[in-house]
Amino acid sequence: MLLRSPQPLREHATNVGCLLLEWAARTPARVFLAERAPRDGWRTVSYAEAARAASSVAQALIDRGLDQSRMVMVLSGNGIDHALLMLGAFLAGVPICPVSPAYSLLSTDYARLKHIYRLIAPGLLFVDSFDAFRPALEALGLAGTELVCSSGLTPGVAGTPFADLIATVPTAQVRRRAESASPDDVAKILFTSGSTAVPKGVVNTHGMLSANQQMLRQCWGFLEHQPPVLLDWLPWNHTFGGNHNFNMVLRNGGSLFVDDGRPTAGLIERTVANLREVSPNVYFSVPAGYAMLLPYLEKDGDLARSFLRELRLFFYAAAALSQDIWDRLARLSIAHLGRCLPLTSGWGSTETAPLATTAHFPVDRAGVIGLPVPGVEVKLAPVAAKLELRVRGANVTPGYYNEPELTREAFDAEGFYRTGDAGRLLDPEAPEKGLVFEGRLAEDFKLGTGTWVHVGMLRSTVLAACAPALQDLVVCGHGRDEIGILAWPNASACRDLIGEEAAADPASLARAPDVLDTVRRGIAAHNSAHPGASTRIARVHLMTEPASIDANEVTDKGYINQRAVLERRGDLVLRLFADPPGPEVLVC
Repeated sequence: MLLRSPQPLREHATNVGCLLLEWAARTPARVFLAERAPRDGWRTVSYAEAARAASSVAQALIDRGLDQSRMVMVLSGNGIDHALLMLGAFLAGVPICPVSPAYSLLSTDYARLKHIYRLIAPGLLFVDSFDAFRPALEALGLAGTELVCSSGLTPGVAGTPFADLIATVPTAQVRRRAESASPDDVAKILFTSGSTAVPKGVVNTHGMLSANQQMLRQCWGFLEHQPPVLLDWLPWNHTFGGNHNFNMVLRNGGSLFVDDGRPTAGLIERTVANLREVSPNVYFSVPAGYAMLLPYLEKDGDLARSFLRELRLFFYAAAALSQDIWDRLARLSIAHLGRCLPLTSGWGSTETAPLATTAHFPVDRAGVIGLPVPGVEVKLAPVAAKLELRVRGANVTPGYYNEPELTREAFDAEGFYRTGDAGRLLDPEAPEKGLVFEGRLAEDFKLGTGTWVHVGMLRSTVLAACAPALQDLVVCGHGRDEIGILAWPNASACRDLIGEEAAADPASLARAPDVLDTVRRGIAAHNSAHPGASTRIARVHLMTEPASIDANEVTDKGYINQRAVLERRGDLVLRLFADPPGPEVLVC
């Protein structure tokens, strides 16, 4: 089955960086970027200021001989200096490779960081703070790579202050480079690890990025007359934050406030504080982000009103959203606005820049990912017990960096990219109602009876049934007679149940009677509504060790890698299904 939009893709810019020069001429004083200042308040950069700085950076990269074959690598997270370097690289036609900061700051072996560095062999490497990244830099050695830092360089350290790049005087070379860019020129290399231990470098061309923004613009017509205002934490080393959101702001002359919070214990409070000062008109997050933010919004009317005041829509992606979260967001907007704000989603991957489908029409339930955007074809191809979503269009990657064999395997005979995601039509008799996301094909498994277990949707229904006690979970039972789950308790949501001190201790949290009772009642309700062998949960174990980035169990967006968790925690799986079960296992 093939689905495509009847709208043709309209003409669009070739180089995303040229959009910066365009907006600097049209709205020079408008705030483009903002981040928290070292003291109170925000550091802001206008479009005119960003264009001047990015042009200087572009000239500095050109002067160093960087080009399509010698690129820039970034270890730091989101920030204005990172953005100016990225925009300068776009203008100069130099690929940029932003790497997850977790590979440098949370890793203990730096294995993934070293792999990426060897593969990319960058001509210039950027960090915002030398002191913070010193151990990672020492692990890399940086042979033949110029180090550029925003701060922390001291006498005796071989490196260049970022201010030196900003001080470079641009020449006419910059505009010539930008305007001569080909759609096939590489703009970025984004690494995605998927379910394997070694990250893959996805080639993102200028044509992919610019086409994808035109696709979005044709679906979200309000962007033409209402520039987006975002408060966004989603990392730029991922396609959702770095391509979809950042480029949407740039394409439509909007303002991006960098959120220094994120949906983790100890950092969600920063997001809450920022939302008291910034009222976005579009809000993007992952389901785990909404789950952690909602308790604050539900308790604090002033915060909720500040958050909702300018909002046009909620958007979620990267994982399935539970119906419980959907319903709570709807109730929140009705309570404070008197109407239900649209809650919508889209779907895609790093390889599709990322947007391939979007629900640009009203939907009333979680899981609908919409229809193909203009210029995109989606094929529903039978694989095992499901339909794989495959994509062809101007937004699709040409392949993986220096990985020709992986590139060949990624496409079918008709040139469609094999995403590994499953989907189906919400209503086969009415395709215009959209597609429903059905999880990763690689996550599904068969019980010993031969019954398929569809992990993605089961995960969502169990999280909703146990809300708000569970943060996330993985589904177990491959080759066994029943289904079990390994789950992480939701510390922030359980504070009211057991107190802040107990919730902060993973062992106490996993043993707390009130938490266990909430999970028991939730599983009982789920099993009553879903009694079949492929959906009924037989056993539960609450884990105390958080998901490990080094072991590829979790991305820095908070997405759980089911396969990696089960492989690393095989002993817990054995204990989960032991006969008789241990005292730590809830038998449902």
